[in-house]
Amino acid sequence: MSGSALTAAPALPVRGRLRPLGITDVRITGGFWAERQSVNGEATLAHIEHWLEREGWLGNFDLAAQGVLDGARRGREFSDSEIYKFLEAMAWEIGRTGNARLEARFRAVVRRVAAAQEPDGYLNTNFGRPGQAPRWSDLAWGHELYCVGHLLQAAVARARTRPGADDGLLDVARRAADNVCATFGPDGIDGLCGHPGIEAALVEFARATGDDRYLAQAALFVDRRGHGRLGDVEFGREYFQDDRPVRQATVLRGHAVRANYLAAGAVDVAVELKDAGLLEAVRDQWQNTVARRTYVTGGQGSRHQDEAFGEDWVLPPDRAYSETCAGVGSVLLAWRLLLVDGDPRYADLIERTLFNVVATSPAVDGRSFFYTNTLHRRELGTRPDTDRPSLRAASSLRAPWFEVSCCPTNVARTMAGLAAYVATSDDDGLQLHQYVPGEVAHRLPDGRAVSVSVETGYPHDGQIRVRIDSDDDRPWSLSLRVPGWATTGATVTVDGETRPVGSGVITEHRTWRRGDEVVLSLPVAPRFTYPDARVDAVRGCVAVERGPLVLALESVDVPGGDTVGDLRVDTDRPPSLADGRVTLRCRRVRSHDHDWPYRAEPVPVTGEVLDDVALVEYHAWANRGPSTMRVWLPVAAPDPADRG
Repeated sequence: MSGSALTAAPALPVRGRLRPLGITDVRITGGFWAERQSVNGEATLAHIEHWLEREGWLGNFDLAAQGVLDGARRGREFSDSEIYKFLEAMAWEIGRTGNARLEARFRAVVRRVAAAQEPDGYLNTNFGRPGQAPRWSDLAWGHELYCVGHLLQAAVARARTRPGADDGLLDVARRAADNVCATFGPDGIDGLCGHPGIEAALVEFARATGDDRYLAQAALFVDRRGHGRLGDVEFGREYFQDDRPVRQATVLRGHAVRANYLAAGAVDVAVELKDAGLLEAVRDQWQNTVARRTYVTGGQGSRHQDEAFGEDWVLPPDRAYSETCAGVGSVLLAWRLLLVDGDPRYADLIERTLFNVVATSPAVDGRSFFYTNTLHRRELGTRPDTDRPSLRAASSLRAPWFEVSCCPTNVARTMAGLAAYVATSDDDGLQLHQYVPGEVAHRLPDGRAVSVSVETGYPHDGQIRVRIDSDDDRPWSLSLRVPGWATTGATVTVDGETRPVGSGVITEHRTWRRGDEVVLSLPVAPRFTYPDARVDAVRGCVAVERGPLVLALESVDVPGGDTVGDLRVDTDRPPSLADGRVTLRCRRVRSHDHDWPYRAEPVPVTGEVLDDVALVEYHAWANRGPSTMRVWLPVAAPDPADRG
């Protein structure tokens, strides 16, 4: 395997239908995502560093280096990983902006991490030192390998954005990876980590360094899972995906973050080793999970007790766990499958998840976050204490930090590297998967220079104008994704000729001239969305979407009330859009308390009609103070008084 230092992207498989473009090939210059990248770089990264210092999680490395960690360590067993995700986020941000001040901060953190590494390469602040449990003594819950995985990902990001940097992070990661291979190789401990993540990290580290030992170790970890090595736990072996081998599983199950991270690593292994059977197994798991276990937002995980997938069709909106990190993991998995197959369904899910899960977590100022992403809040949220970490699932409003604070750092690294998920190339041209104002410039393997600029107000405006910025006498192909939700009404205009297009991929192959344009028009008018009848929890309800955005009814927009629970939607009138504001006609029902909530006869539902009840984009809810909210809206039954 040969590494590549030319493409600054999180995943660089050696083969596949499509090749990723990096953050230096793609520039996001405005719009929805540029605003969030700016907030991430200017506010979120500093916010994260503040809390890592304040909570002592970064200081653990100083104590380890000084040999005084016994009894003084702070944070959960996996807190080291937050420092590594922070480093990865900084690496992508430095690669994106060249921020000199951030570069200095990055190097300072690397020095503190490196100082804590043991002579044999082992690096963890929670195990192996005086007064601590021995190394690798709690593989099910200790997260040692998981933490190493995030260290490797940080080093990969640095190596691809600043090749040859002399900060030492790559060497620290290499020594840690060597220690893992020596400890868990074929002649070592026959074990694996309770939290997957090391698998994809080892493959990517192999790609970045050209050392196949790391790929072999990743494959070994994938093959070891599913045989009960982690033992029985309260939530069942499926919590760790240790109930059946990856090749035999038919759906993602158990802890939703773990499941997505494992599947992503399995795809990486399958691609590098040309393992068609393993790859097909993950394809099937993805398809079944999207079809039966995924929320309309793209969120995954409907069980709070174990942060896990529920059974098929068990998708209650008010019990949606939909962890932000599971959304990030879903993007990582879908992206890898997209690179392998080129199937636009993967890009569709990435789009849905980015807009409605990843973008929902951070507040508009980038300094507080949702850990979980419910689709229905029945009671007004309570403002979290800004002076101490919040319990993750207990935060009914965005909180500045959590006792388990995996989501802020995961959001930060995703936002900083977001340009790497926008476009790809193949031997014949460019493919645009996500629509952002920006520029894409790349040189194809045969030397053809291809570049385009994109002008769009997407997702609020459905017009995507792609202008050719390169001149080459040789023809090449430009491919655009038509999202799966755009079943009717999409058009493409080339050379002044407009034609209708269906969902999927449209490709224009020709000799392009600088200034040529392709205009894709997508129908972003608001629309009702109806659930599969097997999703019991939302039967008789509708959701409202606009383009890729899921909308919600929030109590701050309800006239004369602080709850959304008494509103029913009149589906005889479609949602309307005026001045960027989506509204519905609703009926406010009047309910009365009784000694027993069940009746022998249906209770008549009547109430006043409310015209023009405004909806909020789901990602923006809870930015205006405590509120109630729901995505799935009960449909109003006909009022008997309206019958002729």
